[in-house]
Amino acid sequence: QVQLVESGGGSVQSGGSLRLSCVVSGFTYSRYCMGWFRQAPGKEREGVAGLNSDGYTSYADSVKGRFTISRDNAKNTLYLQMSSLKPEDSAMYVCAADVWLICPSTVSRIYEYDYRGQGTQVTVSS
Repeated sequence: QVQLVESGGGSVQSGGSLRLSCVVSGFTYSRYCMGWFRQAPGKEREGVAGLNSDGYTSYADSVKGRFTISRDNAKNTLYLQMSSLKPEDSAMYVCAADVWLICPSTVSRIYEYDYRGQGTQVTVSS
């Protein structure tokens, strides 16, 4: 059974940093697509950052240069390092994973991945 469990969310002031973690268990595929998307009340889901098993990464324009996605294979953990946070980054952040023949080159479809966690809340105050 595949499980994704996020942690690391919280409240931070504008300009601050957070690192989100997503521990992935039961996902034994050597080729994969993973990523983070976010959802804020009254807003559409937004892909934030993606990563595939070849190491290719992609980011939403709104977070480029501020967020970094990475994975520690030994720990089966996906990370999202977030810096220079803004109030508009406030949302529930969800990690997701799937096995697609070809991973999307953009973040727009990350929310379609079959496996996802419950999310971790990020709140950025001005």
